[in-house]
Amino acid sequence: RVILVPVCGGLIVGMLNLLRGALEGPTEGNLISNVKAALEPILKTVAACVTLGTGNSLGPEGPSVEIGASIAKGVSFLYDRSAQSKLSLVAAGSAAGISSGFNAAVSGCFFAVESVLWPSPEESSLSLSNTTSMVILSAVISSVVSEIGLGSEPAFTVPEYDFRSPSELPLYLLLGILCGLVSLTLSRCTSFMLVTVDNVHKITGIPKAIFPILGGLAVGLMALAYPEILYWGFENVDILLESRPFVKGLSADLLFQLVAVKIVATSICRASGLVGGYYAPSLFIGAATGMAYGKFVSFAISQSNPMFHLSFLEVASPQAYGLVGMAATLAGVCQVPLTAVLLLFELTQDYRIVLPLLGAVGLSSWVTSGKTRRMDVGVTKKLKGENTPAIQHPGISSCEPNALSSTYSLAEKMSYTSNLCELESSLCVDNSTDNTEELEKQILVSQAMRTRYVTVLMSTLLTEAVTLMLTEKQSCAMIVDDDNLLIGLLTLGDIQEFSKSSKARSKRPEDILVSEVYPLIVEKCGVFWTVTPSMNLLSAQTIMNKYGVNQLPVISEYIEDHRGLPVGLLDRECISVACVCFHQLSILR
Repeated sequence: RVILVPVCGGLIVGMLNLLRGALEGPTEGNLISNVKAALEPILKTVAACVTLGTGNSLGPEGPSVEIGASIAKGVSFLYDRSAQSKLSLVAAGSAAGISSGFNAAVSGCFFAVESVLWPSPEESSLSLSNTTSMVILSAVISSVVSEIGLGSEPAFTVPEYDFRSPSELPLYLLLGILCGLVSLTLSRCTSFMLVTVDNVHKITGIPKAIFPILGGLAVGLMALAYPEILYWGFENVDILLESRPFVKGLSADLLFQLVAVKIVATSICRASGLVGGYYAPSLFIGAATGMAYGKFVSFAISQSNPMFHLSFLEVASPQAYGLVGMAATLAGVCQVPLTAVLLLFELTQDYRIVLPLLGAVGLSSWVTSGKTRRMDVGVTKKLKGENTPAIQHPGISSCEPNALSSTYSLAEKMSYTSNLCELESSLCVDNSTDNTEELEKQILVSQAMRTRYVTVLMSTLLTEAVTLMLTEKQSCAMIVDDDNLLIGLLTLGDIQEFSKSSKARSKRPEDILVSEVYPLIVEKCGVFWTVTPSMNLLSAQTIMNKYGVNQLPVISEYIEDHRGLPVGLLDRECISVACVCFHQLSILR
């Protein structure tokens, strides 16, 4: 049963992910688009319930925040579509998610400030007092509803603990550094697993829906030896903190083993497409790290025959280090230091914990702050492996328009390996992506495309084609036939690759024709994709992301095999410029 239950959860989540992926394609009509937008958070909520209900190693707080944010977006869509009001509502919904998850209203308010309001690129004209009022009210009401439905007990039982002396503060600072390193390990491990799963999917062609099953299988196998890594709510955290009576505590070496296994299990769950957050795993890992550290310090300093004779230093109980370790790891993984401090203070209601808590959390956040970051949300959403089709990251090829674009894709991939939004998607719940998508739905390809472009025939000399690209400052040229119907797209990347082939070296450069490069284009891309002027930018962006291209020829009509009369060229820069211009026009009007 230990193995089968997580596997069954992975099977159900895989099917739900398939359904969610099917909802992401371009649609015609606002009604269908709105229905899909409403179904997405519902399906994700069900997937999170299945993931956690079958014991997989993730947590409920991230989905809770996203549920609150999704409801807030729906309310703003119905009543007030202004960017400022939408941001205020999203912040209020996010605060409600954390408040209900931990039964901690103050922490929910600070989470909204740290994760939504501070990172938001919205205009500074946003009314801070109005937003603060909405956030506070939302957090309080959510916490009250949670108490009525789930009881007034905190998320986990705070154990008996003590603080002996201010002289042990350096020990807490060392714990903060240790938790920062553990947090960094979790972030890097997750990023590595994400890239590995993506590469396996590309190389082997294994459907994305299979990976949650494999993730559940891996978790089940690990749980045979370490059952504590399964999600039991916060009962396993209570066991680590030894806050349950008549339950024997775990040894320091076993606690360190649990830290390592939990990191691997959580990374596999996240990378495989199982749905959940990183707050509960972070607290588990922090509790295990702090308890193990506290037991080691007690053994080294406080025993009758200590390793180090430091009579002036009184060491607190391991539970105190466990509590501080929870906050420090949460702050290090998710980069929410104020939320972490307030959460532990709100749960313990003890002023004595504040000073060591601030020191450890500050150092943990500092250790990880330069290594993990929130990436641009517009890019982040396109990279989410669990929500989108397979994202291509090719090098320079006929599908990649130029070396610069290829470098951009590689830069995206590098950011992808250290991106906070990939670890905990609830940290990127601001509405800038939604605003961009709304604009992309409204703007047509004809309003954003380049009308100056290069066309060449099969019989055109390659040197002449390059000269035309240079004259027009373009990185590609459209290949047309004698009837001016589009045949393909010739890029500088294609020319660079062709120049390395033996066929190119056997001929004089000035004698090479475009037709000699064309077979390489067909071999690389097979079918190339096009758009029409009447399509919206969101549909064009979806095609770009799905097939890993950065430029699309615009044709007047479809004839066959995506051929037609070329009328323009659309690339990512065109889309970005058009969205910015339309956004500024809406503000000026």
